[in-house]
Amino acid sequence: MAFLSDALERVKPSATIAMSSRARELAGEGRDIISLSAGEPDFDTPAHIREAAKAAIDAGHTRYTAVDGIPELKRAICDKFARENGLSYTPAEVTVGTGGKQVLYNALMATLNPGDEVVIPAPYWVSYPDMVLLAGGTPVPVECPMEQDYKLSPQQLEAAITPRTKWLILNSPSNPSGACYTVDELKALGEVLLRHDHVWIMTDDIYEHLTFDGLPFATIAAVEPGLKDRTLTVNGVSKAYAMTGWRIGYGAGPAALIKAMGTLQSQSTSNPCSIAQYAALAALTGPQDYIEESRAVFQRRRDLVVSGLNQCAGITCPTPQGAFYVYPSIAGLIGKTSAKGTSITDDEAFASALLDETGVAVVFGAAFGLGPAFRISYATSDAQLTDAVARIRAFCGGCA
Repeated sequence: MAFLSDALERVKPSATIAMSSRARELAGEGRDIISLSAGEPDFDTPAHIREAAKAAIDAGHTRYTAVDGIPELKRAICDKFARENGLSYTPAEVTVGTGGKQVLYNALMATLNPGDEVVIPAPYWVSYPDMVLLAGGTPVPVECPMEQDYKLSPQQLEAAITPRTKWLILNSPSNPSGACYTVDELKALGEVLLRHDHVWIMTDDIYEHLTFDGLPFATIAAVEPGLKDRTLTVNGVSKAYAMTGWRIGYGAGPAALIKAMGTLQSQSTSNPCSIAQYAALAALTGPQDYIEESRAVFQRRRDLVVSGLNQCAGITCPTPQGAFYVYPSIAGLIGKTSAKGTSITDDEAFASALLDETGVAVVFGAAFGLGPAFRISYATSDAQLTDAVARIRAFCGGCA
């Protein structure tokens, strides 16, 4: 009898976490490392949110709460959806989890049976397929190349749907590409989904507040109200308010689904951290100045990185519309050899050689389901980004 679960054989460790860990190890050995692998704002959590957490401790809010969120936070989430997205939900249609990842995982675990399929546009966040596999489902990746702005077309969606399709996962703005679906693009996808009423939609809107160049954010349940009753809209405070370590995510959808997810959470983690919930309440109901300030910084950094990477031999870097990532192609480097003798056979070899030879940590495109490419998180200082781009340019220039 094997000791470890067969389920573990279906999944692999997160490539983004693995690269971040490797970068930390090398830095610990004294190497000059610039890590551009983690998807985490480099700003402090806004002061009023930190103060709310301290006040929650002083007020004694340190005990168990309702399994899927305190009533005050659920009401604030309902208000947020109404105010910012034009979506009407009741507290019974809202769940709060330990980060957006738990909300996504709970939904998949609560709904998937063996053989159920989940359509996932690629490039995708590394965890989507593995969460589907852990839940016993079958991920169906659909490659969406750079030439179509890394976005799923209605024709591709129609072709991917089968009688076994249970979910479509949409992530906009996207991790890793920064691609954003417009209202018209979501309407076109919605027309396909309206014809297939057995397909549910899981929309991961965690980067909602990071869209650039005046592009308005759109989410499919608001664009096509006919899909609202089979859509789970997932969001959280981690990216919008620099609260990654606080681990608060939330989702809204049909009450029966939310209840099932709550049952699952009651037997796994139970409630999210009580103190973090009160901090999230302050984030959603307090001053929102931080959002615009951080957006301006990230747009400036995006422009810096895109301009610099497009000056690197063999790299083509499109300009993303949101999030804090770029996803450049390295098609022009495949088959070449680095200055220190590494053969660039694929994007994993590229990322490994780049780290070893220059100290710049990025995540290779195969981890996101579409290559040859790599992901850079530009959620770090201008000085580090400038240095990193210079190192990448020198590395590429040395490949022959």
